Amino acid sequence: MKLGLIGCGFMGEAILGAALKQGTATPSDIVVAEANPERAAQIASRYLVQAGADAAAAAEGAELLLFAVKPQEFESAVRNLRGRLRASQTVVSIMAGVRIDAIARALGHAAVVRVMPNTPAAIGEGMSVWLAAPEVGQEARGQVATLLEALGKQVQVDHEKYLDMATALSGSGPGFVYMLIEAFIDAGVHVGLRRDVAETLALQTFVGAAKYAQVTGKHPAQLRNEVTSPAGTTAAGLLVLETAGVRGAIIDAVEAAYNRSRELGE
Repeated sequence: MKLGLIGCGFMGEAILGAALKQGTATPSDIVVAEANPERAAQIASRYLVQAGADAAAAAEGAELLLFAVKPQEFESAVRNLRGRLRASQTVVSIMAGVRIDAIARALGHAAVVRVMPNTPAAIGEGMSVWLAAPEVGQEARGQVATLLEALGKQVQVDHEKYLDMATALSGSGPGFVYMLIEAFIDAGVHVGLRRDVAETLALQTFVGAAKYAQVTGKHPAQLRNEVTSPAGTTAAGLLVLETAGVRGAIIDAVEAAYNRSRELGE
């Protein structure tokens, strides 16, 4: 797969690294456009790919042209590309809040895919939700799915509204989870554990619980009930969480992130 990458920050590098690690692309298949010369040199040295400041060079031979720049940098990134893309090329954007129609207008190119990935993609455990414009053919959709599967799991949706929802749940979700992990660690220290031990216990508890839920396919409520003995320790702790409104606070946090995502898109 020939891949052009415009912008190579954290997520751009995560995609680049995953594509190479999974064999989705080889170094000779990839051209990176990165405005920061030092960063471009670093990427070229680390991954043995062609990297420079020229967006047109990244676009020239690409089957998939991936935009991994900040939304406010998009206009400058596409300045020399409008009307220059071939009909056979597919534009893939991971820019938060930038709608497909805005990308298509800016580039004069209708074959656009919009993706909402998340940061665990850096270790191949990401969640990517994506939408393709009608002009994107089946072969290109297959290439996009293959690229995103190198990052973890991927789900294709059929309406752009679902990307705002995904932004709130899986895009912002790691930030919410990290706060919970931090609270677990602090709680362990509070009851008397050394911080390093509390961190090991908390991290493995989250990882193990999530994997167990995936493997068994059981409803979270059923899994929670299996852990909760009558008048036991888990029951006592769950009563505190319910009384404090933790469940409602998490729902409110996701809703706030969803509303903010819609505001950015407008």
